[in-house]
Amino acid sequence: MSTSSEPTAAQLIEQIEALQKRVDQLENNRKDQLSIAVVSGDLDKIMAAMVISIAAAAMDTQVKLFFSFWSLSALRDARKKAEGKDFISKMFGFMLPRGYNKLKLSNMNMAGMGPVMIKYLMKKQNVMSIDQMFKEAGELGIEITVCEMSAGLMGFKKEEFIDYPDLRMAGAATFVAEAGESSIQLFI
Repeated sequence: MSTSSEPTAAQLIEQIEALQKRVDQLENNRKDQLSIAVVSGDLDKIMAAMVISIAAAAMDTQVKLFFSFWSLSALRDARKKAEGKDFISKMFGFMLPRGYNKLKLSNMNMAGMGPVMIKYLMKKQNVMSIDQMFKEAGELGIEITVCEMSAGLMGFKKEEFIDYPDLRMAGAATFVAEAGESSIQLFI
């Protein structure tokens, strides 16, 4: 004898079907896509983001990188300058590295020798250079989004970033929407 609080077999089947529909919707809403929020401006962390991105793109996964805050230094082109900056923007530009080849290591920077040593070891072991990584990423269609807010806070303008085939500026909401569709999300 069942009490009224216990579900019937028909109710259980209905609940299972409803849950299966929700699972199907969630699975169908995810793309074979990798979204990475890159916030560190350390060479080793930028390289990690690039290695993971290139590996995923080589396996036909769509990759979207969102560069924000200190990572924007990696995207600066040492040969480009922007006009019309205020004093604080000029100071950020002066104090922060200008491009991925000027970044420090997060550990064992050794007064600037760390990046030189890691680049030497990469070359010796036939690992792609950071220049080659960005070139390969562009050829594989990896998208790079520059955080508009971070760029604005630091006084960086689009014209001072590297030439990259799929580089755009957008806000955090764009990253959140794209990451929501991605089957993999990382934060570096």
